Amino acid sequence: MSKEIFLSEDTLITSKTDLSGKIVYANEDFLKYAGYGMADVLNKPHNIVRHKNMPRVVFKFLWQYVKEGKEIFAFVKNKAKNGDFYWVFANITPSFDLNGNIIGYYSVRRAPNKKAITDIEKLYSQLLEAEKISIQNSITLLSDFCKNSQKSYNELIFDLQNS
Repeated sequence: MSKEIFLSEDTLITSKTDLSGKIVYANEDFLKYAGYGMADVLNKPHNIVRHKNMPRVVFKFLWQYVKEGKEIFAFVKNKAKNGDFYWVFANITPSFDLNGNIIGYYSVRRAPNKKAITDIEKLYSQLLEAEKISIQNSITLLSDFCKNSQKSYNELIFDLQNS
């Protein structure tokens, strides 16, 4: 049975990936919470820490934003090597070269607002159910959720973290 790992308040999990999402850098906090060594994660897909209970639509939004050169915020449930899990409040940004071309992605994750996780778990559960029908159903559900809150996706996530 997996158990939840809680990030300490001063934790800053950071990683960098190439354009295809392979890890090119991970800090000590990343390795500590994920339970891997550097050799285990270097040049491996970042989704090595993806938990099965994460809706695909969240990653679809994430990739859409960063490929357009925008930053995005998200609550992400990650899986440790031993099967345990931990929630993070993530900020993902594209990395640019001197000519303004995207050359990779940079992610900083910190401890999430615990109240926000209670709310986001309900939403993610609904999104996962919608995905059983189709990814489009999940996209529509998340888009409608944002529209009904009269906020963009980023505004909604950022507000949840700061509530």
